[in-house]
Amino acid sequence: MPNHPLTPEDRVINPASIAMLRKAEADGVDTCFHRFDALGTQCRFGVTGVCCKNCHMGPCRITPKSPRGICGADADTIVARNFLREVTGGCAAHSDHGRHLVLRLKAVAEGKGGDYRITDRKALLRIAGKYGIETAGREDNAIALELANTFLADFTAQEETLKTLTLAPRKQQAIWEKVGVAPMGIDRMCVEAMHRTHMGVDHDYRNLLLHAFRTALADGWGGARIASMAADILFGTPKPLRSEANLGVLEEKQVNIIVHGHEPALSEMLAVAARDPEVIAYAKAAGAEGVNLAGLCCTANEILMRRGVRVAGNFHQQELAIVTGVVEMMVVDVQCIMPSLPTVAASYHTEIVSTADAAKTIGATHIAFRASDGLASAKAIVKRAVDNFAKRDPGKVLVPAVKQPLVAGFSVEAIKYMLGGTYRASFRPLNDAIIQGRIRGVAGIVGCNNPKTQADSYINTVTRELIKRNVLVLQTGCAAQASAKAGALTPETALAEAGKGLREVCEAVGIPPILHMGSCVDNARILEAATEIVLEGGLGDDIGGLPAVGIAPEWMSEKAVTIGCYFVASGCDVILGLPFHISGSENVTRFLQEEATELFGGAFHDIPDPLAAADKTLELIEAARERLGINAKAERKLFDMKDRRQLDV
Repeated sequence: MPNHPLTPEDRVINPASIAMLRKAEADGVDTCFHRFDALGTQCRFGVTGVCCKNCHMGPCRITPKSPRGICGADADTIVARNFLREVTGGCAAHSDHGRHLVLRLKAVAEGKGGDYRITDRKALLRIAGKYGIETAGREDNAIALELANTFLADFTAQEETLKTLTLAPRKQQAIWEKVGVAPMGIDRMCVEAMHRTHMGVDHDYRNLLLHAFRTALADGWGGARIASMAADILFGTPKPLRSEANLGVLEEKQVNIIVHGHEPALSEMLAVAARDPEVIAYAKAAGAEGVNLAGLCCTANEILMRRGVRVAGNFHQQELAIVTGVVEMMVVDVQCIMPSLPTVAASYHTEIVSTADAAKTIGATHIAFRASDGLASAKAIVKRAVDNFAKRDPGKVLVPAVKQPLVAGFSVEAIKYMLGGTYRASFRPLNDAIIQGRIRGVAGIVGCNNPKTQADSYINTVTRELIKRNVLVLQTGCAAQASAKAGALTPETALAEAGKGLREVCEAVGIPPILHMGSCVDNARILEAATEIVLEGGLGDDIGGLPAVGIAPEWMSEKAVTIGCYFVASGCDVILGLPFHISGSENVTRFLQEEATELFGGAFHDIPDPLAAADKTLELIEAARERLGINAKAERKLFDMKDRRQLDV
């Protein structure tokens, strides 16, 4: 850490966040950035991964003088066990998200869905077809029930591998079978991971790490992929739409409600309730001009992608949104919610409302959301926020006049449509552009924010550098929101900043050079897009052969560890802006950064500098192009009529 005090400009690059950090300091409010400073030097044993608390003979900390724990476990075992537990936590989070959506789909299919219904019939039929479910002559609910039960079987399977794995390219499946990492039921993989890491069970770091990849695949090609498919059926497959992002979307004359978390069941109903004439009239009677619903983190991405609801900010702005003084209520469900929110809100009039029984917060009002009467529950929550409007303190109000337009909603189906239209929808034009070299390759930029870095800086620097070098960028989660706040998620960005080849493709198709594909659970959509590229032909027969790289610039959560592992296990190299807690074991580090390439085709790379990350991305992409043979310049030949007759066309 630097010896001098950090300024707001040192901490973030977004002008709205800078203004709110200054206001927070003036208001005497601590944020995640101030608490990061207060902690001082972080625990060396935790950072290197060599602290074991898995039994009560310890905790044991490995040092050169004490190279083994009390039970005899060395640094390799301890670091690998800790890493596997992180992956398991991430898998459990995303997969439980998926389970809730599948159970909601099943309830709808059984006629018990309350205010929920099948919104996208085409998605239902398309996805059912992928699983070999008969659709001709059957009612939608019957199809949905069989599909929901098929999804649930992927959670509970004890001996069979996940059926959803069959959506991957066949060679990819063969690699997983050969290496022995094809997962069985999602729940079994998580339970087995906790068993393996219990004291006295699995001590072989390689065996532990292979199960980490197996568990990660259960998420990326299981729970997360299922979550996106179930959400599309229930709420609609995302299509490109326009919206806005940053704290400037908050309205001084309206009731402001922010939804924050990850699961879309509640936020969908809140979006409906906020536009209900009865609720709007209720707000006007309270002296407000209306109700303004905005989102944070991945709940924001879910309702942005389907309803165009504006984005207030990403992970590091959740406290700063409250500091504006105009947020009547922040409604939270699960994942990435800081327990500090009620403490920050105590300095203002904002009420924090938790809604998930599995995720209560001290100081928040808990209102359990019941999906069986979803719209009524949502209306009650919105009206409660309206009642709080009168408590707003005008002296504490400061809304930064900072917001940017964006285009989001690039599901795989939407991309196919934009590339080929209704009757010729395919990835063929994209494949051709890559083969011809106009687009050098694809980068998936994903992940969170972390106060260890200047927030959004790495994300925006590497993104803009890559599009300049003709790399198409796919984004999800908080990374996508960072680009949105920087004004980069518009078609105009292609004209102003993209390299010549990428610009030509974007102009022809009408898309930005940076495609917002959804929430962090929607990283599975990036794998789906990669699969479409493989199936379209001309660029190899597995994901590992593609000129494609994953980048997690500012990640911080266990989910990010899991995501990185399922990308590597799918053959993609993954660049990390911040390292894993594994440096205490040279063997574990070598396995993840080198040996993984021999098994899967991809590995992890720690690169703290964004420009160096862009260089490495191009290096990896160009190496893949060379292996595919698409960098070779075709010899020009003039054909006479005899030559033309011999062409097999």
